[in-house]
Amino acid sequence: MTEVAIGRTEQHGEVPVPRPEALGRTAPTRPKAFQRRRDRRGLWFVLPFVLVFFMFLVVPLLYAVYTSFFTTRLIGGTVFTGFSNYTQALTSGAFWTGMARTLLFAGIQVPVMIVIATFFATMFDIGVSRFGSFFRTVFFIPFAVPAVVATSMWASMLQTKVGVFSRIFADLGLPNPNFFGPSHLLGVIVLIAIWEWTGYTIIILYTALKSVPRDVVESAIVDGAKFTKVITRVKLPIIRPAIILVIIINVIGALQLFTEPYLLAPMAPNVSANYTPTLYMYNQAFSAQFYNFAAAIAVVLALIIIIISGTFLLSQRRKGALT
Repeated sequence: MTEVAIGRTEQHGEVPVPRPEALGRTAPTRPKAFQRRRDRRGLWFVLPFVLVFFMFLVVPLLYAVYTSFFTTRLIGGTVFTGFSNYTQALTSGAFWTGMARTLLFAGIQVPVMIVIATFFATMFDIGVSRFGSFFRTVFFIPFAVPAVVATSMWASMLQTKVGVFSRIFADLGLPNPNFFGPSHLLGVIVLIAIWEWTGYTIIILYTALKSVPRDVVESAIVDGAKFTKVITRVKLPIIRPAIILVIIINVIGALQLFTEPYLLAPMAPNVSANYTPTLYMYNQAFSAQFYNFAAAIAVVLALIIIIISGTFLLSQRRKGALT
């Protein structure tokens, strides 16, 4: 078979290059010692990150779990109390009230922000705007603003008497709403969070849309698919993993809500110590000095976030959205 193949190629004016296997030899391989040295070099590059990750994330988490099994008392010192802190956290009405409010916040903020981000990412992808790079930068700027600065800025604009929006309502002859009242405060926090995170989500979705193969889009157009169908039936299903990623990131961030209600508390008297689980945990640790109980709350909250995120991932995997 080899001689016939060589003869045919010679008739076409080509000079065949016999493979090492045809001559009874094997292809040269690198020495095992070289492979081991290369693997060790990769380990040295990864080692700094592993050390930092272990020291500043793994060790504090393990210490929080360890601390949660103890209780510090005025008389008797720190004693081992087992799962008593967890029992107190799981039966605390204040914790579950804050948890319900946080879930409501996530249920409003995340879907609204994903819809807005998907719309603008699609508009940038199809080139509706002439100055797409400029507008993408403008949308991304709020994400670069620290959450403390963003919350303080919106708080100053929404103040009841001297805020910008209060003056606009007064000029229009409309009643001046109390943005920090019980019926408006959650909406204000949702507004601030959407303003902060929409630009970041737009960039992720826009990058995912740009990675969609051009051949797929062109094939859909050749088959007669309308422009809206190309977006909703071709592009968006392809970037579903990116959409799931931003959903999980924002749900985790929403369940850890702390900065906005903490900074708005002086202007919103209805922001209690248990407005969110993280705020409740903070007050238990630094105001009431119940560090062990606060550590138990942190562990419970982390488990809830893991359960919600894991359940969502498993449901999407069963639907075939993830491979």
